[in-house]
Amino acid sequence: MNRWPHALDTFIGGRVLVVGDLILDRYAWGVAERVSPEAPVLVLQAEQDEVRLGGAAGVASLLAALDCTVELAGVVGDDAAGRTLLRLLADARLERTLVVSDGDRQTTVKERIVGRTAGRQPHQIVRLDRESRYPLPGTLENQLAALAIERLADCQALCIADYDKGVCTPRLLHSLLQAATARGLPSIVDPARVADYTRYAGAALIKPNRIEAELASGLAIRSPADAIAAGQRLLRRFNLASVLVTLDAEGMVLVDSEGGRHFATLPRQVSDVTGAGDMTLAMLGLGAAAGLSWPDTIHLANLAAGLQVERFGVVPITRSELVSVVHASLRTADARTDFSPEIRQVKRGRAKVATLEALLRALAGHRRSGQTIVFTNGCFDLLHVGHVRLLEEASVLGDVLVVAVNGDAGVRQLKGPARPIISAEDRTAIVAALGCVDYVLIFDDPTPRRLLEAIRPDVLVKGGTYTHDEVVGHEIVEGYSGRVCVTSCIEGVSTTQILARIEAEHSANVAEQPPALPLSAESRRECVLHSAPLSNPTEFETNQDHSNKVSPTSESNESTIPIHS
Repeated sequence: MNRWPHALDTFIGGRVLVVGDLILDRYAWGVAERVSPEAPVLVLQAEQDEVRLGGAAGVASLLAALDCTVELAGVVGDDAAGRTLLRLLADARLERTLVVSDGDRQTTVKERIVGRTAGRQPHQIVRLDRESRYPLPGTLENQLAALAIERLADCQALCIADYDKGVCTPRLLHSLLQAATARGLPSIVDPARVADYTRYAGAALIKPNRIEAELASGLAIRSPADAIAAGQRLLRRFNLASVLVTLDAEGMVLVDSEGGRHFATLPRQVSDVTGAGDMTLAMLGLGAAAGLSWPDTIHLANLAAGLQVERFGVVPITRSELVSVVHASLRTADARTDFSPEIRQVKRGRAKVATLEALLRALAGHRRSGQTIVFTNGCFDLLHVGHVRLLEEASVLGDVLVVAVNGDAGVRQLKGPARPIISAEDRTAIVAALGCVDYVLIFDDPTPRRLLEAIRPDVLVKGGTYTHDEVVGHEIVEGYSGRVCVTSCIEGVSTTQILARIEAEHSANVAEQPPALPLSAESRRECVLHSAPLSNPTEFETNQDHSNKVSPTSESNESTIPIHS
C-alpha cells in the first residue's frame, strides 16, 4: 500500500539509524579586501569562528531537523575536537549512546577559511583537514557493530555515510547490511571515493556522486545517459539492488532491475554544494523510513538538495520549509517534479493536520532547533476575522503555531445542540489553510488540559474576550515557566453573533414573502428536474425561500411555491 498520503499529512519519518564517519566542521569567516605584501595571497580580516556537525553527524542533524527520530553511531577521538563534537550533538538533542571514543584516534576536523569581498557571496579560500584514516581496531569494530545492530530493531531505515576515514570497515558494513536485510529494513549507502563497492553488497540503494560513480564503474559520465550506463555496470559488477547517481545541476539517475530513469532538478541559485550529498542521503533515509517508493523519495531528495545548495555549508532544513517547496512544485505541475498520482492528490492544508502522537514527534524536532512552540485552541466554527486576528497575533509570539480544534461533540457541549455548523474535519482543513498556522489537531476532551500537559507549549494564547485567569490551563503552562498571552479583541464579532444576525435577517425575509399559489404535480417535477442536486433525495428547497420544503412523496397532487411580484 502506498503510504505517501499519510507521510505527507504529517511529514514525519520513523526512526533512522545513521552509521559512519563523524566530522567536526569548522568555519573561519572574514573579509578579503587586499593582497598580502609578504606573498601573492589574500589577507582575510577574521570576523567569526563557527563549528558545525559534519559527515554522518551532519546527516543526523539534517534528519532531526526534518522531525525524524535519529540514532547515530560512530567514533570520535579523545581530544578537544571530539569533545566539541559531542557537545554539538547534545545541543542538537541527538542521542550519543552509540558514539564510542578511541583514545588513539584523532577526531576528523575540516576547517574552511571563507572570505567575501565587497559584500559578495562568500567563497571558500582554503580547507584544512585533520584526520585519522586507519581502520578501526577489532575491539572497537565489534563494539560499534554490536551497539548499532541492537538498535536496528527499533528503526525503520539504515543510512551509512562512508567518508573513508576508517570507521566503515568491510566487516562492520557486512554485519550492518546483513542485519538490516534480515529485519526487512531499507539500507542506503553514501559510498566512499573507492573503486571497489564489494563492501556495500546487500544495500537496498547506493548513492555515488558523478566522480565516485566514474571511479567505481570506469566510465566517464558527461550526461544522464552516461550515468545510466555507469549505474548498470555497477549493478552487474557488484550485485547491487539499486544505484542512484547524483549529477549536481543535472539532477539524479536511478538504475535498478527495471532500467534507468532520470530525475531532473529545478534551477537554483547555488551558494555552496557542500551539503547537497548529505541532504540527499538524509532525505533518502527519511523517505525509506516513511515507506515511500524510491521515485517519490528521489523527487523529495532533489527538492531538498536544491534548498541546501542555496545555503553555505551543511545547514538543516526544517519540515515546514520542505513541505512548502514540495507543494510549490506540485502547483507548478512541472514534468521535472513528476510525483506519483497519489502525491498530487494530497492538498496543501492536509500536510499540517496531525494526530497527537505525530505532532509530539514533530515538535521534538522543532525544539531541537531551539524554536518556540505556541499553542491556542477553540471551536473555529464559521471562521471569521476575529479568529484570523487571534491566529495571526499568536503566530508572531513564537516560531511554530499549534492550533487545537474542538471535536463536534465538544462543540455541541459548549455551544448547544445546533452547533457546530461546520464539521470538525472541515474546520481543521480551513484553519490549516492559513499560512500563519503550522499544525492543527482535533481534540475531544472538554478542555485542552491534557493536550497542554503533553505538548508543553512555550506560549499559551487565547482571544481577547478572556482574562488571564479565565484561560483554561494557564496554571499548567505557568507551572513550567511558560507564558500565557491574551490577544486583542474585535468587538461585536463572534460566531454566535454572526449566526444571530443571519437568523434575524432570514426571519425578516420570510415575513416579507407574498402568499404562495398552488403548484401542479407536473410543475413540481419540472422544478425538481431543473434544480441543483439535493443532499437529501426526499425533499427539495426552492432557491427563493429555504423555509418552504416540499416532499415528492406527498399524498397530495398539489403543493405551493412562492410567487414573487
